[in-house]
Amino acid sequence: MSEQKERALQNSQDTRAQALARLLLRPARGSLWQAILLPVLAVFTALIIGALVIVFTDVQVLNLYKDFFAAPGKALAASWKSIASAYSALFKGSIGNPAEFANAFSVLRETGDTAPLRQAFWPISESLVTSVPYIFAGLAVALGFQCGLFNIGAEGQIFIGALASVYVGYSVKGLPQYIHLPLAFFTGAAAAGLWAAVAGLLKAKTGAHEVINTIMMNYIAFLLSDWLLNGPMKRPGWSPISPAIQDSAWLPKFFPDPLRFHAGFFVALAIAALVYWLLFKTTIGFEIRSVGANPDAARYAGISVTRNFILAMFLSGALAGMAGANEVLGVNHQLASAFSSGYGFDSIALALLGKSHPVGVVLAALLFGTLRSGATRMQSLAGVPIDIISILQALVIIFIAAPAIIRWLYRLRLEREVGETVFTRGWGQ
Repeated sequence: MSEQKERALQNSQDTRAQALARLLLRPARGSLWQAILLPVLAVFTALIIGALVIVFTDVQVLNLYKDFFAAPGKALAASWKSIASAYSALFKGSIGNPAEFANAFSVLRETGDTAPLRQAFWPISESLVTSVPYIFAGLAVALGFQCGLFNIGAEGQIFIGALASVYVGYSVKGLPQYIHLPLAFFTGAAAAGLWAAVAGLLKAKTGAHEVINTIMMNYIAFLLSDWLLNGPMKRPGWSPISPAIQDSAWLPKFFPDPLRFHAGFFVALAIAALVYWLLFKTTIGFEIRSVGANPDAARYAGISVTRNFILAMFLSGALAGMAGANEVLGVNHQLASAFSSGYGFDSIALALLGKSHPVGVVLAALLFGTLRSGATRMQSLAGVPIDIISILQALVIIFIAAPAIIRWLYRLRLEREVGETVFTRGWGQ
């Protein structure tokens, strides 16, 4: 009787392992259109609600609505003008003004002066520059999700990566750029990877939850950064800021000032392609996704859950560290206290919006970089608070995290999403 039970248990485990393999290897064709459509509709819906928020926070427009029934056209026209002004300023601040482009090309043809053209391209250049750390940080959280880990520590890992890269950038001298630059960049990645691996090790060996550990390690990273920038890494006569890095550690720029577009954008795209290859074309990636989908079945199939937890957290931290290294080597060329603008926390939304897929994360990062870059001009030109962008981002997160809302609003037929990573598994374990 015991042999029959053991045989039945083994058959059940075999079935689970085989189902896991089919789940991860089978292409998700049936739900591909929804995987693309749902994020698009989430962004579209967020823009609509954001438009309503713009109207309801405009005092002059609200005053017109007091006499709405007497003059409805006047109130509606004012509402449309307020919305159009805000979103037009957002577009011009993130992509550019078509009129400025036309004028700049005209000046270039007549006089050969490139200054107006550089000024016209400045908005889109800033959007791409802002998108780069989003790409790295979004990939970091997405890779953790693929292994069933919720890495909340990307912000602290960005700080660790920045600290390590800036130290190598200013302290190591006499090296050519082709050695110094990669050394500084990958030192930052390795330092952040080791930092994050601690949480992975604790998760694997003791069951300590990675969410709690990474949150606590964020504060350690912040305080460590403050101490170093006010002490051992403090620039003489300045506080709290590090010495400037050597020119040999700079990421190359492609255009003169005021454009800040640099090679980090193409490095980020290359890293995204590498992450895609690792996750979906290698045995290591298959094991990571197997553990994320079903740790029990993966363990029965001979996959080491412990090793993959540690490896996934190391790789996740390394990607976040690249975001910090990018900001130091490509943008700031030094490290100041509280230099990050919340990239690590926004990266959670990026991974959700991108469905934890490298291509989706890159597209989501470009969207968030564009919104963030255009927000300042929206505030200065249209008088709309920059907080509207935070509201839009929050709405996108809500609609992505609760896709049933979007399906209900647009009457979409529910389809089983094949191959979706169960990144919330760790909450209950």
